[in-house]
Amino acid sequence: MIKSNGDAGHPRATGELLKIRRASLLSAAAVILALGSAGIARAETAPVGVPDKSFPESVTSTSDGTLYVGSFNHGGVTKIAGGKAEQLVKPGAGDSRSTLGVLADEKSGTLYVCSNDISAMGVAGPSDVKGAWLKTFDLKSGAPKGSFALTDPKSFCNDIVVGADGTAYVSDSFAPFVYSLKPGGSALATFATDPQLAPANDGVGLDGIAIGADGNLYVTTFIPAKLFKIEIKDGKAGAVTELKPSRPLDHADALRAHGGGFLLIEGNGKLDKVTVKGSEATIDTVKDGLAEPVSVTQVGDVGWVAEGKLSYVIGDNKGKDPGPFKLTPVALPK
Repeated sequence: MIKSNGDAGHPRATGELLKIRRASLLSAAAVILALGSAGIARAETAPVGVPDKSFPESVTSTSDGTLYVGSFNHGGVTKIAGGKAEQLVKPGAGDSRSTLGVLADEKSGTLYVCSNDISAMGVAGPSDVKGAWLKTFDLKSGAPKGSFALTDPKSFCNDIVVGADGTAYVSDSFAPFVYSLKPGGSALATFATDPQLAPANDGVGLDGIAIGADGNLYVTTFIPAKLFKIEIKDGKAGAVTELKPSRPLDHADALRAHGGGFLLIEGNGKLDKVTVKGSEATIDTVKDGLAEPVSVTQVGDVGWVAEGKLSYVIGDNKGKDPGPFKLTPVALPK
């Protein structure tokens, strides 16, 4: 995640953040096949390579195993299906810039993309568009559909989730807002705001976002690493509650619904399973030792983890060869 310098649309990276997050973010993934036999899941076990030096930041998937990956530095979105990669959204398409959160919504046929100007960090991106935006594209053709500005001058569009009614919710890392976009809407609305969601000094605020089995919204903050529940009642935001994790979290990043709970990425190398009961969150590590993980998407019984190397584009390792990028398959617990 990234720290803002207070300049409109010009985030900058902090030393601490870059050292720990080092996010090598996925760019281009491949097809996974999950097969069940005698109640035991089997799937591809080899990591999937992604395009060189594309520094993706998020990965999403559709039910057929197709993977979609954005690019922090190049922009655009790469689609991988049947082992073949293609540029679904060209860099700069629809006045997009550096691509962060991506979310495929099959019901509406929409690919949601967080686009940000990160030129202040030395990453120019494919256009000169300022500010933070939610962009929408056709999931099949990649054609631009819509463009929606995040309203705060410090805003940084991080990630997206879509509810059962088609409403999209967007996390803002540099302002204490969760935005919403209803189907057919022409602008983002502030869905929830609370002082608890504000970025701390020298910290990074809202990051991962997901909808739980209970219909409520759940979010992470990156620095300090925290989990929150935002109640949803009659389509409106209710109480914001900080959840107490069973152990301390380290740079809480992507959050995805998984069964009755969630999958959580920690920037220190972990993929976790999160089970929420009341205001308590049980954290069970599924996989440790991942290389700077930043995102995960589930297909069948496999979670594909994006292992990133952002430190090679905006951090301590800038200028060094980042080597190959990959998505790592992890068998998920039932």
